Amino acid sequence: METYCDRCGEPAAAHDHASCRAARRMEPPRYCTQCRRRMVVQVTPLGWTARCSEHGALTSV
Repeated sequence: METYCDRCGEPAAAHDHASCRAARRMEPPRYCTQCRRRMVVQVTPLGWTARCSEHGALTSV
């Protein structure tokens, strides 16, 4: 369950995140959806990796 938006970090139920979803098609997540921590993001020519210190990593590939 996503508690927070992975792009803006605001609560998922706070408002419509249509602009965040549109932007996420072209960029990696910036915030952990579980704890709202800012993630460490690495972008390479082959994809991206986003890591939360508490909840682990996500990858695009």
